[in-house]
Amino acid sequence: MKQTTKKQLFYSAAALAVASLFPSVVSADEEDTVEQPEDIETAYLNYTQEPLLSVPESFPQQFKFDSGVNIDYPEDGVKGIFVTAHSAGGSRLESLTELLNTTELNSMVIDVKDDYGDIVMPIESEHDYINQFTNNIVEAEPLMEHLEENDIYPIARIVVFKDSRLANERPDLSFTEDDGSVWANRRGESFVNPYEREVWEYNVEVARQAAKLGFKDIQFDYVRFPEGFEYRDEDLNYSRGDYEESDLDNVKQRVDAVTEFVAYARRELQPYDVDVSVDIFGYAATREETPGIGQNFSRISENVDVISSMIYPSHWGAGSLGIERPDLEPYNVIANYMELENEILDNLGDQAPISRPWIQDFTASYLGSGWYMNYGAEEVSEQVRALNEHGVNEFLLWNAGNRYSEGATYSFD
Repeated sequence: MKQTTKKQLFYSAAALAVASLFPSVVSADEEDTVEQPEDIETAYLNYTQEPLLSVPESFPQQFKFDSGVNIDYPEDGVKGIFVTAHSAGGSRLESLTELLNTTELNSMVIDVKDDYGDIVMPIESEHDYINQFTNNIVEAEPLMEHLEENDIYPIARIVVFKDSRLANERPDLSFTEDDGSVWANRRGESFVNPYEREVWEYNVEVARQAAKLGFKDIQFDYVRFPEGFEYRDEDLNYSRGDYEESDLDNVKQRVDAVTEFVAYARRELQPYDVDVSVDIFGYAATREETPGIGQNFSRISENVDVISSMIYPSHWGAGSLGIERPDLEPYNVIANYMELENEILDNLGDQAPISRPWIQDFTASYLGSGWYMNYGAEEVSEQVRALNEHGVNEFLLWNAGNRYSEGATYSFD
């Protein structure tokens, strides 16, 4: 009879518990002096290195965290605007609130962790990097009181993998050149590595604290690798984490990493009674998976409560969706896109999330003469009409400067 070491038998707390139920079992490191029946059947004790305590797949409602902020999900669905930290923490908040109070708009997507990696409001966390990168632009408690008083549904925007702050502080969590410098794109922005679990944990901790402040929806943005990563994935230096020994090709590794982050985040946030939403490029719905950035529309959709496709007409190339100059045809762009998205979500059945697309309320003059037009109330209304006609009653308006068109129609019921 082979000897089994103490380390193997007592590796986990589970093994100790089982052993205590059977005190007559001979210790594994004692001499084999007990006479055994000839027909004895060998029993095996399986153990795991996974933590004994983890968030259950379905978290009981009565045990969920209560932030004390009482703002119900809008009856007619979320119809929101993007709000920067400077707008949320400054005088612009009043005019934006007036816009919502006098229209069918009812929600604000507010930066909590922005495009650079700054956390723009104080949140209570013991995480060193959260404290290091916090910039108190917004006072959270007065903001939440204001939103509650005006019945404005609060959504926390958290930019995940585009994070120059963390990348430059921890190059080992980013992508580096051969000289050791942190890689940056043409706009000078750096990304952190979606393969790294430490990056996942950091962003989910930000989300956890945002939920405690009273945000009802955690919206993760830049849930992806840098654009064009397929052209530099073999040139940059970075860890592949748990995928170092993977047999998958680079594209599928990236898809797995991004999808598994989303699933992890949703699971970890269950105790906080928030919806989890993800921003995703609209073109991700037009192909099985994006080769560089790691977004698979179906797989991400299966792991969120809300999917927010960025389908701005200006963001589609010439000829996309069967339209020669997309920015000039806002209704047709949205209508043609929704035909594709609806088919994908229908195939997901009960696992399909709410569709809440981002639509365009800005003028894309950078496209050049003949390729853009001025966007205002009519162009916004046409996008909303296209959504409504395809069964989608939720949307978010994007304007980086938070200046939204007056007089648009936000429902075509």
